[in-house]
Order: sequence, then C-alpha cells, then structure tokens
Amino acid sequence: MKKFSPDYCPLTYATKVVSGKWKLFIISRLVEKPLRYGQIKTACETISEKMLTSQLKELEADGIISRKIYAEVPPRVEYSLTPFGNDLVNALAPLHAWGIDYMEHKKIPFPKYN
Repeated sequence: MKKFSPDYCPLTYATKVVSGKWKLFIISRLVEKPLRYGQIKTACETISEKMLTSQLKELEADGIISRKIYAEVPPRVEYSLTPFGNDLVNALAPLHAWGIDYMEHKKIPFPKYN
C-alpha cells in the first residue's frame, strides 16, 4: 500500500481550515446576514479581542469570509460569508444535524439560536 502524507488528504485539509475553538461558531453567526465586529463579539460572549481578531483574519485568509470596509465616519466594517463559505456551511449541515443528535443522546443541553 502506498504511503501518503495526511497533508494531502482533502478531509484533513478541510478540517484545518475550520479548526480553532471559535471558527465554526463565527461561521454559524454569519449564515443569516453580514455582521460587524462588535456584533460577532457579542455573539461569542467569552472570546477575547485578540482571539476574535485572529480567527477572523484566518477565516478571511482562507477565503471563507470577506471583510467589507465602508467609507463612512465613523468607519464601518462588516464580515460576511464568501461563496466558499456558503459552500462550507452546506457541507457542514449534516455534521450539524449529527451534532444535535449526539448532544441529545449524551443529554448535553444546547441553546436554540435565533
């Protein structure tokens, strides 16, 4: 059997893009509409400023989200999913459903998001 590096496995590569404690949660908040930094920070109650900035930069660098700067005073910046980000959300939908089933099976409470 040929040996291959896990770095060339599409599933391994894909999971590297979304690995990080907050990335999937941030993506889930951007599904409905673009959000400003402060709105994302409010949704991710316990995330530090440094971590949120880092996670947003990584998601933007990976092409999952985009950052739009409006020429206004005061400046306004919104984050939204890119087409690749929307594709990722669609790919993760079955995993999300499985996660709900698994949490119910393990009797782990989870919030119902708006």
